[in-house]
Amino acid sequence: MKKPSLHTALSPALLHLYDVNNTIVVVIDVLRATSTIATALYNGAKEIIPVDSVQRCIQLGKELECITAGERDGQIAPGLQYGNSSFEYPREFIEGKTLVLTTTNGTKLLHMALAKGATEIITGAFLNLSAVCEHLIQMKKNVILACSGWKDRVNIEDTMLAGAVVSIVEEHFSINCDSSRIAETLYKKARKDMYEFMKTNDASHYHRLTNFGLEKDIRHCLTHDLANVLPEYVNGKLVVQKKK
Repeated sequence: MKKPSLHTALSPALLHLYDVNNTIVVVIDVLRATSTIATALYNGAKEIIPVDSVQRCIQLGKELECITAGERDGQIAPGLQYGNSSFEYPREFIEGKTLVLTTTNGTKLLHMALAKGATEIITGAFLNLSAVCEHLIQMKKNVILACSGWKDRVNIEDTMLAGAVVSIVEEHFSINCDSSRIAETLYKKARKDMYEFMKTNDASHYHRLTNFGLEKDIRHCLTHDLANVLPEYVNGKLVVQKKK
């Protein structure tokens, strides 16, 4: 039986090179959109509505009387109530609520995948790595690991997460993709201490968030399976996928 294919797009600017039809697109934005999505849903959020502009986020917040959140360039966007830190969404705050979220990179990439006709979109982070990998293995469909990067540039942490997925699922897929092998090589080099790897190698997002005093966020987002649910995009909303 022929194995499904797996490819990695290291930047949103490269997504147009891949066919997303009949393919599972895994949107990856480790610092911090997909980590925050996993955490909020794990802590009982009813749903998350990802939007690609601050204005749309504010508008929906008013219409639905729900929580608006998001960032631009790593800080809370003007006009929104909350930011893009997992620590802002503990169970006692978020349980049963709807969150409208916009971020610099991750939510924009999700909408790019939709515009290309993606039929299944899930979000991946180190916080829900096992749930993502189990789903990809179970579904036996072609996969694109779509890294959000930073403003169309490749970044270290999203590449590491793609590499972590590849290293776990590779025997179940046909992987003729140098980007996937680059990601896997990077992850294997970094995995003993990913935080220290980012620091030592002057990762751009390490500096960006550290300058805002967010070292704790970085360490949290690099931890495996703390929020091990599978966020799936269904009818305009990210919800926890029910076991199939």
